[in-house]
Amino acid sequence: METTWQRVESMHRWILENGDKRTDPWLLVYSPVPIICIFLCYLGVIWIGPKLMKHKEPVNLKAVLIVYNFAMVALSVYMFHEFLVTSWQANYSYLCQPVDYSHSQLGMRMASVCWWFFFSKVIELSDTVFFILRKKNSQLTFLHVYHHATMIFNWWAGVKFVAGGQSFFIGLLNTFVHIVMYSYYGLAALGPHMQKYLWWKRYLTSLQLIQFVLLTLHTGYNLFTECDFPDSMNAVVFAYCVSLIILFSNFYYQSYITRKSKKSK
Repeated sequence: METTWQRVESMHRWILENGDKRTDPWLLVYSPVPIICIFLCYLGVIWIGPKLMKHKEPVNLKAVLIVYNFAMVALSVYMFHEFLVTSWQANYSYLCQPVDYSHSQLGMRMASVCWWFFFSKVIELSDTVFFILRKKNSQLTFLHVYHHATMIFNWWAGVKFVAGGQSFFIGLLNTFVHIVMYSYYGLAALGPHMQKYLWWKRYLTSLQLIQFVLLTLHTGYNLFTECDFPDSMNAVVFAYCVSLIILFSNFYYQSYITRKSKKSK
């Protein structure tokens, strides 16, 4: 009878042998072990970080945050451009698009931007570290940790097995949203004098919700049609987007509707 450890080894071996051979040599892709280690370190930082900062003053990260946020804007602009232009030149379908596993110029270009999108999710774990260093522990919500921690696994799997195809639509929408989101954070980091220009924060949350609804519809359509894209991936994305719609809707309700009703009393 196969032991649990043998089943884990068998699964690991299957993952190593069945990935996209084009992306396997790229940083953090070949094996799930590095990304699992990053995930465990991330959870460790969330657990021990606030304890270490408990009796310390918040760290002034103004300059770091300005550079970081606008660098993320630049990276998001680059990725959005690559997703848009590559999909356009390759005549991608917005309804059903199989993965191009060839070593063609456009196939490799799409795989490359998928890797950058995955790696950007690793970089974005820094958001949590900055909250801890600034003692903004109220920002360490379940939604924040869940979203950041799961995205690195989702997109590791994406780059490992389906670097391209209709997963490009996720990257296209998300990079656009992140251009807007990190622009907001970058402007906010400039100082309190910028607050009068940042009245549109609630619309940023609305934009994120619209993104998840579009992705749910896009993926749901492909679950019930003939499309040469793994149903397992579609099912995971569909369930994940539904979970984010629920969590972001609750955040919107608690942040803007409940708070507004309390103020009016």
